[in-house]
Amino acid sequence: QVHLLEAGGDSVEAGGSLRLSCVVSGYTYDGTKYNSYCAAWFRETPGSRREGVAALTTEAYYADSVKGRFTISRDDAADTLYLQMDNLQPEDTGMYYCAVNCPASSIPEIGIMTSLFGNWGQGTQVTVSS
Repeated sequence: QVHLLEAGGDSVEAGGSLRLSCVVSGYTYDGTKYNSYCAAWFRETPGSRREGVAALTTEAYYADSVKGRFTISRDDAADTLYLQMDNLQPEDTGMYYCAVNCPASSIPEIGIMTSLFGNWGQGTQVTVSS
């Protein structure tokens, strides 16, 4: 069973930084139908749909709104996915979710879409004040 646990959300002022982490257990991809690592971070605000902000396969992909400010990475030894967020802005406020298990080749074709991912964490709240 796949389990994801996010941490690192906090309240910061505009211009500040945060690093989110997502400990992933039970996720395997070798020998599965996808056969490739695929993970992502999403965020959601009240009244808005969940949007993909960054994804990691053999390459990293970013939403235009976070390019140059956010960095997605992984530490396989720690089974952890990270999202380094710099120069945070009030519009970055939201609940951040990590997700794994997707067809990696679909990311560059259709973007970081919620429908691609099979397993989700419970989220961690990020609040950025101006």
